[in-house]
Amino acid sequence: MLKTEDLKAEIRRMCEEKDAIILAHYYTIGDIQDIADFVGDSLALARKAAETDAKIMVMCGVHFMAETCKLLSPDKMVLCPDLEAGCSLADSCKAEDLKKFKDEHPGYQVISYVNTTAAVKALTDVVVTSGNAKKVVDQLPKDAKLIFGPDYNLGSYINEVTGRDMLLWNGGCHVHERFSVEKIIELKKQYPDAVVMAHLECKAPVLAAAEVKGSTATMLNYAQQSDKKQFIVATEAGILHEMQRTCPDKEFIPVPPEISESGLECSCNECQYMKMNTLEKVYNCLKNENPQIEIDPEIAKEAVKPIERMLELS
Repeated sequence: MLKTEDLKAEIRRMCEEKDAIILAHYYTIGDIQDIADFVGDSLALARKAAETDAKIMVMCGVHFMAETCKLLSPDKMVLCPDLEAGCSLADSCKAEDLKKFKDEHPGYQVISYVNTTAAVKALTDVVVTSGNAKKVVDQLPKDAKLIFGPDYNLGSYINEVTGRDMLLWNGGCHVHERFSVEKIIELKKQYPDAVVMAHLECKAPVLAAAEVKGSTATMLNYAQQSDKKQFIVATEAGILHEMQRTCPDKEFIPVPPEISESGLECSCNECQYMKMNTLEKVYNCLKNENPQIEIDPEIAKEAVKPIERMLELS
């Protein structure tokens, strides 16, 4: 296999040759972020997918993100470096289970977090991200009966800041569920002047301990604009690459998980699905134009509607 720098050069050469762009989420490894045409959070990636003129998109993230690209650009080729790169949050809400829940609650509108499959989006009235959920919910009628899923922590936070009483699906992200207030307190003792930042998928006690709460983009923007020099960050550790790249004079301290998946102490909290994206897989999928994302036309027809509504409302 080619060396890292040669792989990067070959990937960029093939992008030029094939009229392809690489989209990468902030949680992917640094080497992939470095070669991407665009790096962002879920909302930014969705917008880019809707706007691009490129013939091919390589979505370096997780499977639902590649599906979102395909829904917004059905005539383009969407490649996913590893089809097994799933999402624990998306897995916590199956389409058949949501349909049953909807049937049990007639008259309710469904708000689905973007971290869901196309089949779940097809049962949804509007999609949201952590970055725009409050804005979207605020625009819905005050008397609307709402179901929010699958992230319970995000839904609970939105209920709190909007005064709503949405029915919440009991799902969660395995990465953000592992953060604890105790770890943040320990780090705050070591770095008393550091600003604590937490993603909205974290549990309520963790959010209560944070001075900055929001999406990955919200935290990144805050760090870039703040005159503070140290930040304690409670989200997937991949975001630190972009934070450090754009703020080289600042220090970013990742909050470790309370208990890692191996049961051992580790210094950061990572999503193993995001880390399934490698330079070798990006190279191979571009070279072979495979694996491609395909979505059942009937599901796609319904699933794109709540995404388009999200983009209109946000």
